[in-house]
Amino acid sequence: MVIAFLLLIVLPYAGLYKLFEKAGRPGWEGIVPIFNIYVMLKLSGRSLWWLALILIPGINMLVMIGITVDFLKSYGKFRLWEHIAGVALAFIYLPKWGFDKDTKYLGQSASPEFREKFKVGLKKTPAREWADAIIFAVIAATLIRTLFIEAYVIPSASMESSLLIGDYLFVSKVNYGARLPMTPVAFPFAHHTMPLINTKAYWDGIELPYYRLPGLSDVKKGDVVVFNYPMDADSPLLRPVDKRENYIKRCQGTPGDTLSLVNAQVYINGKAAITPPNGEMSYTVKSDGSEINPQLIRDLHLEDIAPINNTDFTVNTTLASVNTLKGYSNIKSVTPNIATANQPDLMGGDVYPTKYPKYKITPNFPRFNWNVDNYGPIIIPKRGWTVKLDSLTFPVYGRAIEIYEGNKVQVSGKDILINGKKADSYTFKLNYYFMMGDNRHNSEDSRYWGFVPEDHIVGKALFIWMSMDDNGSFLNKIRWSRLFNIIR
Repeated sequence: MVIAFLLLIVLPYAGLYKLFEKAGRPGWEGIVPIFNIYVMLKLSGRSLWWLALILIPGINMLVMIGITVDFLKSYGKFRLWEHIAGVALAFIYLPKWGFDKDTKYLGQSASPEFREKFKVGLKKTPAREWADAIIFAVIAATLIRTLFIEAYVIPSASMESSLLIGDYLFVSKVNYGARLPMTPVAFPFAHHTMPLINTKAYWDGIELPYYRLPGLSDVKKGDVVVFNYPMDADSPLLRPVDKRENYIKRCQGTPGDTLSLVNAQVYINGKAAITPPNGEMSYTVKSDGSEINPQLIRDLHLEDIAPINNTDFTVNTTLASVNTLKGYSNIKSVTPNIATANQPDLMGGDVYPTKYPKYKITPNFPRFNWNVDNYGPIIIPKRGWTVKLDSLTFPVYGRAIEIYEGNKVQVSGKDILINGKKADSYTFKLNYYFMMGDNRHNSEDSRYWGFVPEDHIVGKALFIWMSMDDNGSFLNKIRWSRLFNIIR
């Protein structure tokens, strides 16, 4: 925070202070937010209505770049590298030019007289014209991706059949409010790794605090949400929050909700939640032993078929496909594979929090007896909610308190220490969400790694703009029926 304050505030403002003095203005005007922009417009000869544009998110960044470039031209900085340096490295070059005796104020760069007087310096070569166009396009596209809308592709089967592998989505940043970059120095259009060379696509020397612009709504139950994978916090790579892997799941629980699963049915605050109609789960199919038509397998989207014996097999599919399958004469029965309450998870291993036994204050980790189909009840943390910490609650909330809320957590005997002080309760600073895949028996989600903090939320999935089937023939690679489908 100190380094960021120094680089982003103190040094640029020091440069503006000296540059304003060179133009005959009081230096203090350069360190007054908003007013200094007004003075920059006056010094460059631009209309004052540009001030109104800096109030519009997204547009304001482009406008500020334009204002800065015009301001620099007024001091004789006509070359492209000088404009890039003045915008991207303001903490270096504004002070440098401010204290440079050879840098002088030449007049209002936007005025006809200035353009005529310095037309040689302002004249752009064809290469410069192309460079300006490319830089503008990159900046505009980056702002659109950061603040408004971005494209994603579905890489796994965890949301089938609501979303299929190969679906290309547009995800809105506006619905929940755009999250401003927390790692601002990054290569355009790359998430965390540079293609081909596999190096980091960002510099984590500067990390900004979490801040989200106002949105159209909060995250709602039932929304399909893109977020950064919370468990990347435990990765050896330890990437910044906004550079962690992108995941997509459906929000099942919002801050303050009490969530539970009973025989694969989600309950929120004691009421049954709506089950996604195109969601999948695992079924056991008993047949007479005859082979199932491959075309039927494709038409009903029967996935992950695994034989049990000569007549029976398991399959992942939707309830609608199950009802159709039951109508065939060679199918004797189709039964959902629902884990028995108080028994280990069908997928193997433990669910959250038993899967992460770090947070315990007794010799033995509490036995929650939860599994993928019978889970909870569990209260989803809400900003301002105070939870009493004991042997049953600390295993559930300890990870969020330490990893996501940024506290140092220790256990000394039966005492819980937060930031070195004994604590028997904790008040949450963030909102949290419970995310689940629609493919209930083929999804690693909040049942396995717990809550998703609000600073990990990226945006809301809106619609499918393209869908490619890698298993389709040449003419059937594109799933035409899925194009421009609204995501529900």
